[in-house]
Amino acid sequence: MFTKVLVLTALAALANAQYHYGHGHEHIVDHYAHPKYHFDYGVSDHHTGDHHSQKEVRDGDVVHGEYSLHEPDGTVRIVKYTADHKNGFNAQVIRQGHAQHPETTHKSHFVVPVQHHHGHY
Repeated sequence: MFTKVLVLTALAALANAQYHYGHGHEHIVDHYAHPKYHFDYGVSDHHTGDHHSQKEVRDGDVVHGEYSLHEPDGTVRIVKYTADHKNGFNAQVIRQGHAQHPETTHKSHFVVPVQHHHGHY
């Protein structure tokens, strides 16, 4: 009988302890807080030829930003954008520089069929 009481008491203590674990460290997140951020980054790798950057600012429901990248033809593409609930997403694309396309030379290869004559039968 003593063993049953001891086991039931231990189970009750364990069940009660589960509900108190972690309540002292709750983190409340306000999902309706005013969103605001700013970031920018850039990459300039002369070894791989990768050159691009981006920056963006958000204040509430309005986002402004731009990004740029070097195109394979030597031009730089810059995209400036804004987004909000009233006007949606709007982008302005600017291309700087002059496209350069290397001269291509076409080599023509002709295949001539070979005919073998082994005499007349």
